[in-house]
Amino acid sequence: MTVFLHTLRDLLADLSVGRGSDALPERWAKLLAALVGDYPADASTLMVAHDDGLQPVAVLGLDDEVRGRRFSLTAHPRLAAIAAHPGVCRFPLDSPLPDPFDGLLDDTLSHVHDCMGVALRDGDRLLGMLTLDALTPGCLATVDDDELLAAAGLLATCLRLAQQLSDTRSRLNQALDQHFTDQDAPRHSTPDWQSPAMRRLEESLALVAPTDMSVLLHGETGVGKERIARRVHALSARREGPLVRVNCAALPESLIESELFGHRRGAFSGAVRDHRGHFAMAHDGTLMLDEIGELPLAMQPKLLRVLQEGEIQPLGSETPQRVNVRLVAVTNRDLSQEVAAGRFREDLYHRLSVFPLQVPPLRERREDVPLLAGGFLEDNRIRLGLANLRLDLAAEHALLSWPWPGNIRELEHTLGRAALRAFGEQSPAGQDARRNAVVRIAAHHLELPTTPADDTTSSEPTVPETHPAPPVPLREAVEDFQRRHIAHALEVHDGNWAATARTLGTDSGNLHRLGKRLGLKP
Repeated sequence: MTVFLHTLRDLLADLSVGRGSDALPERWAKLLAALVGDYPADASTLMVAHDDGLQPVAVLGLDDEVRGRRFSLTAHPRLAAIAAHPGVCRFPLDSPLPDPFDGLLDDTLSHVHDCMGVALRDGDRLLGMLTLDALTPGCLATVDDDELLAAAGLLATCLRLAQQLSDTRSRLNQALDQHFTDQDAPRHSTPDWQSPAMRRLEESLALVAPTDMSVLLHGETGVGKERIARRVHALSARREGPLVRVNCAALPESLIESELFGHRRGAFSGAVRDHRGHFAMAHDGTLMLDEIGELPLAMQPKLLRVLQEGEIQPLGSETPQRVNVRLVAVTNRDLSQEVAAGRFREDLYHRLSVFPLQVPPLRERREDVPLLAGGFLEDNRIRLGLANLRLDLAAEHALLSWPWPGNIRELEHTLGRAALRAFGEQSPAGQDARRNAVVRIAAHHLELPTTPADDTTSSEPTVPETHPAPPVPLREAVEDFQRRHIAHALEVHDGNWAATARTLGTDSGNLHRLGKRLGLKP
């Protein structure tokens, strides 16, 4: 209990000062471990409710990629049953309902044989969920319901306090920026990024989003700039207004002015009716100009005038029209170099880049690959109608070793293709059999080169191939491999468990727990 109280104090302190993006996952994991870590479960999760489902914020006995997944109640009947139960929900050992963590607890793709959970509530409102899973039938029978309900009550209090602190800080920030509203700030199911680069970006987003400053988002193709632009809008006081996206590169040069500012009937040949431009559509909201570097030089002074004066003049109209628009410009070009080359106006560049944000490439935030992969795996699991979809150890190493020149888009498409290949090899025929199938993506399904394209991860240990003798049970062979592999990594890092966890691409708390189970730790 002392560990729990200390961790709760640290968690609330981080939340109260708006700090802790890097520490929150560890804080939640410690809270979970302090309350249920001694239970006879192979895995446990603490999940938080969002509009788009449940998101794990802490996991024990599961890969860190699980925190990147979303679990909707409609897609997971066991979670729906827990959410509807007034107390501890225990499932019969022969329950036909698929478990959301089937095949994720160990490398043998075993199905969960014992499962229980408790909904965490604030009155009638669902805050989150606590789940316990075990591979051995009847293993959780010894868990005392009253004790588990007490632990769930403490976790519900933690979630309620965390939400209250987060909402209070959001309202205070709105008031300081004179954008106070009576509505609670929206809650967004954004992962707690592990990389320093993304934590810095999130801090900058929290700073600039509540203001009306123009934002320039720049970064390589496929890094997720559009998603960040949507975050700027969602975190702003304009979130109830429209978000209008325009791809400047896709607009014919002869129609750009009409598309942006609108036109009146008869303004030019073919103008048979009045047309609202994108600026008018985005009134009281946000206008996202994607690929702004493709805007022709002839149009740039007109855009500059709109930003300076706050007025547009549709083609064929004699009366200017006031517009209240927040601009987010997006580009994969270095606009300062475009200015130097004479392809972009310097005054427009400075007007757009009031608050520039650099979206980091995936190779500079490899710590986030498991979280991103988890979300893409869940999307493909739903698309293929499988019970579950996971990566094997060699595939995880391959993902962490590859430099991702195509960034997040490349990762998404790679996992989509790999899921389909693995599905074709392993999934049984028939819809009912498919619902119970757990498909594992191996390294060869990814079709990535075996040698990384850079040397930043060359020090990572390779995954040795093992060929257990036929008489050895599969689970024993897997545990023996895990024991030797972890022991080798520990030796490389002189017994440093945190460094070992980073190298193996897993959560430190999960690695400690696995080490205890395998006899590597007292």
